[in-house]
Amino acid sequence: MRLTVLGGGGFRVPLVYRALLDDSGSPEGRCTELVLYDTDRARLDAIGAVLAHQAERHAQGPGGGGPAPAVRATTDLDDALRGADFVFSAIRVGGLEGRTRDERIPLAEGVLGQETVGAGGVLYGLRTLPVAVRIAERIAEVAPEAWVINFTNPAGMVTEAMGRVFRERGLGDRVIGICDSPVGLCRRAARALGADPDRASYDYVGLNHLGWLRGVTVDGRDLLPGLLADPGALESFEEGKLFGADWLRALGALPNEYLHYYYFNREAVASLTGADATRGEFLREQQARFYAELGSIADPAQGGPAQAYDAWERTRLEREETYMAESREATGGWQRDSCDLDGGGYDRVALALMRAIARDERTTLILNVPNRGAVPGFDADAVVEVPCLVGAGGARPLATGTVAPDQLGLMLGLKAVERSAIEAAASGSRSAALRAVALHPLVDSVRVAERILEAAGR
Repeated sequence: MRLTVLGGGGFRVPLVYRALLDDSGSPEGRCTELVLYDTDRARLDAIGAVLAHQAERHAQGPGGGGPAPAVRATTDLDDALRGADFVFSAIRVGGLEGRTRDERIPLAEGVLGQETVGAGGVLYGLRTLPVAVRIAERIAEVAPEAWVINFTNPAGMVTEAMGRVFRERGLGDRVIGICDSPVGLCRRAARALGADPDRASYDYVGLNHLGWLRGVTVDGRDLLPGLLADPGALESFEEGKLFGADWLRALGALPNEYLHYYYFNREAVASLTGADATRGEFLREQQARFYAELGSIADPAQGGPAQAYDAWERTRLEREETYMAESREATGGWQRDSCDLDGGGYDRVALALMRAIARDERTTLILNVPNRGAVPGFDADAVVEVPCLVGAGGARPLATGTVAPDQLGLMLGLKAVERSAIEAAASGSRSAALRAVALHPLVDSVRVAERILEAAGR
């Protein structure tokens, strides 16, 4: 089975390869070839050195570790897509330089500047959507039977735009978006309850980076009310510390961590404004150092794959430790728990999804998929983030039942923002772009939205 990763020179690719190496399932449906596509050959070579060491370590493991998927790198998109069974889309249009502008421009207006949330997320979407749609068109042409698993942010609107391309060509719902935030929340809540996360089922509803965990069921019993009633247990994990026990009890649900930007917007903006660097600026400098280091040590004469892997692992841990640092600073400056630093959220979800489809190993995963009647109030094609039953036929969203008015209201408002951004990217309409920014609940003035778009050159 062939897997193609778009954005194959990206920092997270070794996490995907690690998941493939650890796949202990039946040989049928295992990935045998990994094709990495990127527009930057130097980044491909650098990440290739990290993967080479991973393969070496795997071969030296117990029982030889089984055959590692062969790795091939290319800068030719059509070459990367031909023969692919699965395509992971993990691109960053404009690089980290673009992200820093997306964050800084809104902050200059006193509103949230963040990669996927608020005006920054809209700016990122406007830049990314045209490229993502062109990629979807090439996949539909060159590999129409491939399943597309979208990592690219803003994941909700990108998944919806790419999915439209497939449906317009009669290819069905073969574009599925993933995110590691919901599964991380669910597993942390289960651990706080003393339950095995793999034995629990989860009632979750929302859009990407805008969702709520409404139930944690073990042996037919919902344990979430007990967790909400226990302040000590509730504040023992990340979301409890972010939001506080009082607010979580008032909500009657556990929000996705990104809702901190909505519920504590003033504090988040103050923390971001007072920080020495935005997240994008931090990552831009970190990644520049990392790829420069890999460029010098990837050559066996200068260090080779082992040192490349060590550099990657050090950088990964630093990246995980500083994740959402501004939100933690706004709520007391606490540090992340060690169990949340192991990384691999995206890769675990992606592998589980790929395995379920390739082997018809039926499972339930929280995914970004067309609504198809699952969430009342949304049309059939609106991409939502809900538990889905996954098998050889793809992902079928499970009905969520009634959604609380406060949750549904935020979801509907954000869906209008996403669709305005999709329209603006497709048509070039400035009016649609203005709607996308001005209608966002974290943008407090149409005039502010106009200035943000002008500063972004739109």
